[in-house]
Amino acid sequence: QVQLQESGGGSVQSGGSLRLSCAASRDAYRKSCKGWFRQGPGKEREGVATIVRDGSTSYADSVKGRFTISQDNAENVLYLQMDNLSPEDTAMYYCAAGDLCAPADGGHWYPGGTVEWGQGTQVTVFS
Repeated sequence: QVQLQESGGGSVQSGGSLRLSCAASRDAYRKSCKGWFRQGPGKEREGVATIVRDGSTSYADSVKGRFTISQDNAENVLYLQMDNLSPEDTAMYYCAAGDLCAPADGGHWYPGGTVEWGQGTQVTVFS
């Protein structure tokens, strides 16, 4: 059974940091392309960061240099370290695992194919 469960969201002041975790079932963790998406108030869902089995990563331009995606292969956990947060980062953050990586604008890539999703964790950044 494919399962993903996010944790680590919360409220933080602008400039602060949070680390999100995504505990994955074995089947979910084995998928080729894992990453994080977010959906802010009144906005469409957007890809944030992606990692593949060999550790290669891709980041949205809006978070590059501030967010870091990583994975713990021993524990089947995906992480998103978020530093220097701003109110524009306020969103529901979702963990996702896909059969493949799908290309997106700007040379980025995100989980695609058959994608499994977590329930989401809320991140609120106040000024």
